[in-house]
Amino acid sequence: LARMENIGFEVDVDGITKYGEDIKAQIDSLEREIYNQIGYEFNINSPKQLGTVLFEKLGLPCKKKTKSGYSTGQEVLESLALEHPVIPLIMEYRQNTKLKSTYIDGLLNVIEPKTKRVYSCFNQTVTATGRLSSTEPNLQNIPVRTELGKLIRKAFVPADDEHILIDADYSQIELRVLASMAEDEIMKKAFIENLDIHTATASQVFSVPMDEVTSDDRRKAKAVNFGIVYGIGAFSLSNDIGTSVQEADRYIKGYLANYSGVAAFMEKCKSDAKSKGYAETVFGRRRYLPELTSSNANLRNFGERVAMNMPIQGTAADIIKIAMIKVWERLKREVPEAHLIMQVHDELIIEAPQSKQEEVSLLLKQEMENAVTMSVPFIADVNCGKTWYDAK
Repeated sequence: LARMENIGFEVDVDGITKYGEDIKAQIDSLEREIYNQIGYEFNINSPKQLGTVLFEKLGLPCKKKTKSGYSTGQEVLESLALEHPVIPLIMEYRQNTKLKSTYIDGLLNVIEPKTKRVYSCFNQTVTATGRLSSTEPNLQNIPVRTELGKLIRKAFVPADDEHILIDADYSQIELRVLASMAEDEIMKKAFIENLDIHTATASQVFSVPMDEVTSDDRRKAKAVNFGIVYGIGAFSLSNDIGTSVQEADRYIKGYLANYSGVAAFMEKCKSDAKSKGYAETVFGRRRYLPELTSSNANLRNFGERVAMNMPIQGTAADIIKIAMIKVWERLKREVPEAHLIMQVHDELIIEAPQSKQEEVSLLLKQEMENAVTMSVPFIADVNCGKTWYDAK
């Protein structure tokens, strides 16, 4: 980690400055459009003024009130998105202003002028799950879901034209860990046969042949797959996939009936944590859970969700750390001019001479896929590019 911190990550300063100017122009345009829709200017960033505009001037239904006035949080705006055309504009304005202030301006402030690189700090003991965290700047939370957020990755580049970025990402590592730890034969079979796990799950849960699974079926199955890992309930799942609570409950029950090994494993995780007072990973790293004996029902429920999730997410976090050590040791031994420069949860990035691209790509894939041996294979997808965006 110290080596990664000292090497840093090159940033195209001109590129990100220009991107910041483009975003600013979009923000200004959105601002004018919002004022035109409302009929006068106000501070869009002020929850109080925005609340007055939405719920008094426009008369939209008030979803939530706080001590200080109307709530205008993201959840409230999403629930009002179809009520008035100004709402999507406000949501886009917020997204863009956050992108500019947090990521673009924030990044420009921490680039080392002489080297044109940023030097993040990687923290081992901050997250409760055991994952690494990144600070000053946080390079792990650059948004990936929006196209604008993805474009920020275009500003991250190798040192010069002779170098390239090599990026490897574990494919569905948490579900593979779950299948292996739970010894669920159906889920293991899907991974061993290299099937698409979300399509396979949809086929199981909705009782349709694999080749008849629709994209909507797969989307719902994906939400259930990942939701189960986090101990999701029917209410949360129904919000995620846009169905009724009853239907979401049916999906969860159908999932656990089909993946009975997973169902039994989740129950065992809870009972083990209650008797021991902690949950642990395959490698014996513990998270103590005093919440399980709390008199507060919400805290107890939280403790149970963590007891189910921590062994899976924590084991995945341990695996990537083991992979990092193995990758680093092999690079040091075989390709010392290539450097591991970044870790983002299930993803590793190496900066390497272009002449060593093939060798380093193979090395990275081998070490990630063979970091540990469990009862299902681990797959690492490797890509190369002249920017982080292209390599992702």
